[in-house]
Amino acid sequence: MTDARGDPVALLRSLPVGTRVVIRMRVPGGFTDVLGDLADCTDADCTVRTRRGPTQVPLSAVALAKPVPPPRPGRHESLSAGGS
Repeated sequence: MTDARGDPVALLRSLPVGTRVVIRMRVPGGFTDVLGDLADCTDADCTVRTRRGPTQVPLSAVALAKPVPPPRPGRHESLSAGGS
């Protein structure tokens, strides 16, 4: 789930803003994933625009990262358009 020679932080720093990414980060008790568009990446953290709003990910907590394709049109778009 990592590129840039196996370094997920180097990968995140190399991606252009707006790239859709998934990041697996360490949290107390295990890991969690953050999925969304890369909004910013500094020396200390990255900000990802998720469905729930901006999420800051400390680079020191990043375990894995990779770019992912855009979401497929699907159920959520159909429901918001009045479909079933």
